[in-house]
Amino acid sequence: MASYSLATLWFERQRYLPGVLAVAFSALLIALQCGLLLGLFSITSIPIDHTHADVWMGAPKVLSVDLGRPIPESTLARMGVQPEIERCEPYLQGFAFWAKPGGGNELCMVIGSQLSPDSLGKIDKLTPQQCGLLAEEGTVIIDESDVKRLGVKGIGSTAEISGHAVRVVGTTRGLPSLAGPYVLCSIPTARKRLPIQQGQTTTYVLGRCRNATQAEHVVERLHQNYSDVSAFTTGEFSRRTQLHWLLKTKAGIALGYAAALGLLVGAVVTSQTLYAATVASLREYAVLRALGIPRWRMALMVVSQSFWIGIIGIALAVPAGYSLAWAADRMMGVHIVSLPWWLQTSAAVVTLVMALLSGLFALRSLRQIEPATLLR
Repeated sequence: MASYSLATLWFERQRYLPGVLAVAFSALLIALQCGLLLGLFSITSIPIDHTHADVWMGAPKVLSVDLGRPIPESTLARMGVQPEIERCEPYLQGFAFWAKPGGGNELCMVIGSQLSPDSLGKIDKLTPQQCGLLAEEGTVIIDESDVKRLGVKGIGSTAEISGHAVRVVGTTRGLPSLAGPYVLCSIPTARKRLPIQQGQTTTYVLGRCRNATQAEHVVERLHQNYSDVSAFTTGEFSRRTQLHWLLKTKAGIALGYAAALGLLVGAVVTSQTLYAATVASLREYAVLRALGIPRWRMALMVVSQSFWIGIIGIALAVPAGYSLAWAADRMMGVHIVSLPWWLQTSAAVVTLVMALLSGLFALRSLRQIEPATLLR
């Protein structure tokens, strides 16, 4: 049956080509929509994913890394006394207004961390030379994709954050943002430019374990002993941040709706294309029926054809998806479309199931098959 189905698809390739292209388009649309969703919301957890901490401790019930609130810097001792922790340090982060040199303000995310080579909160995009430049109070580093957005010309430009002057001493690449441009600096520079962080406070306390697998035990103990803070492993806090943006913000809901709409459009197009191809073959099926072939065998052939159409369409969609993702990343200058293997596999499975369901839907046309059709 499989060989007969493939032979039919080959000799009737012009008839079934629209179905193959519809399946390929559907698989491509699903993968790219979901990949864009993953890529965009992985941006929200950049401050977590590009640092070296194993444990994050912050204000109670913090929902996302960008929504941290001040906690006493004395809570650093709580992290330090944990037997699994070998190093801990404060980490400042918060929104502030960047006053452009030419006029106007831009909301930005100020990130202040220690700058030593083994610092936990230092963004891994910073070079040792840039860390040395940031040691001077009032110096900052921004991502090159945000230069125009912040109204500066690049290295050497000056601006103000919360009424305090800053000077751009370097740029990074690959640190885009959704809510506001990231502004990297030292802890003293950040403290003066974050009004809510005046005094002996910090946004987070970061800890590194002697063994990364011990992070969950540290988090559990902190939860049990202290009710006025929250604690997370790095992976847990990253997922929490991304899910917050995906499920609790209008941007996430809109992109999720777009991905679901892409799936629906692909399903409808594929279903109608396969149905039309089956209807176009009614006379051929009528011949088979006149030769005594039972309907169930013809139904099995239709489903088999749907299966192979799905396989061929997926085979075309996978390389096309990686090519378009690469092109989008090159065009935007950042990794904006994420296509991990599990996403491609999931998209392929969904598309194949959709093709098989479309084949079952196309079986409606077999009810019209009678040998008398040949006499018309």
